[in-house]
Amino acid sequence: QVQVVESGGGLVQAGGSLRLSCVASGSTFSFTAMGWYRQAPGKQRELVATINTVGVTNYADSVKGRFTISRDGNKNTVNLQMNSLKPEDTAVYYCRTFPMNYWGQGTQVTVSS
Repeated sequence: QVQVVESGGGLVQAGGSLRLSCVASGSTFSFTAMGWYRQAPGKQRELVATINTVGVTNYADSVKGRFTISRDGNKNTVNLQMNSLKPEDTAVYYCRTFPMNYWGQGTQVTVSS
């Protein structure tokens, strides 16, 4: 059974940085892509960034130039380096696998002004 576990969330001041990590264990193969989504209170869950096995990335416009997604080779791990954080980045951040749709339980990121 596949388990997806996120870590690295926390409280940071505006302009600060955080690094999120995600490990998807229990799979016998590499997922074709992994990604990060986020959900703020009262809002729908939205895409933050994705990365596939050959390193092709995709970012939401709102995080381009500030966030960097990376993947540990063919391992089912993915990281999200978040710099220049803004209060509007406050949300629960979720890790997701592709093509099979596995989600983690999320990690809270809070950015104070």
